[in-house]
Amino acid sequence: MLWGFIISALTLGLLSSFHCVGMCGPFALALPFPNKTYWQKMGGILFYNLGRITTYSLLGLFFGLIGRIVSLAGFQQYLSIALGLFILLYVILPYFHLQFPQLSFVSELTIWVQTLLGKLLRKPTFSKLLFIGMLNGLLPCGMVYFAVAGALATGSIGYGWLFMIVFGIGTVPLMALLSYFGFLINLRTRNFLKKLIPVALGLMAILLIFRGMNLGIPYLSPYLSGTSRNVITCH
Repeated sequence: MLWGFIISALTLGLLSSFHCVGMCGPFALALPFPNKTYWQKMGGILFYNLGRITTYSLLGLFFGLIGRIVSLAGFQQYLSIALGLFILLYVILPYFHLQFPQLSFVSELTIWVQTLLGKLLRKPTFSKLLFIGMLNGLLPCGMVYFAVAGALATGSIGYGWLFMIVFGIGTVPLMALLSYFGFLINLRTRNFLKKLIPVALGLMAILLIFRGMNLGIPYLSPYLSGTSRNVITCH
């Protein structure tokens, strides 16, 4: 199961990076290290991405803890199915020109984070780049939400923490290249890879649903600890 979580998190992170380029690309290009030496620039990029991964890891700890509580309460399989259905809805609804409503606290969080980012960007230092990355990790992002769902579904504090760290690492290569070279891969390739995101999310949703069904299938739907071996049926 550990390797399954790692591969899922890394794949989600790699595909998410193409979404990140579109959403956070202008911000990454505006980071204050364009005229530094090679090592200073690489250090700045490292600090920024380390900040993002730090925030993701803290989210993983928090939601992994929630998942653990749910697991101990005996509801892990139902949570896994619910998360899978939620992700499927997110993938399907745009085809019907529908989308989930945005919660008010998300807008308030965005304004608060953007205000702090503006202050930090005025007098940048390497330590501030770390905090800039941490704040950037708090900005509302659908792909991060799905990674959080994966951490929650692990039902483990350690696995949830690891899932989000690996997810963050998966987003680094493309974002680091963007920050350093200041260009994107060609538009055709980028659009093709972005089309794979709904496919990956759909597969993740199906795996979560199968996992919650407790079918006893190795790797795909193993028996969940703390649950009975009775399979969920429709009758």
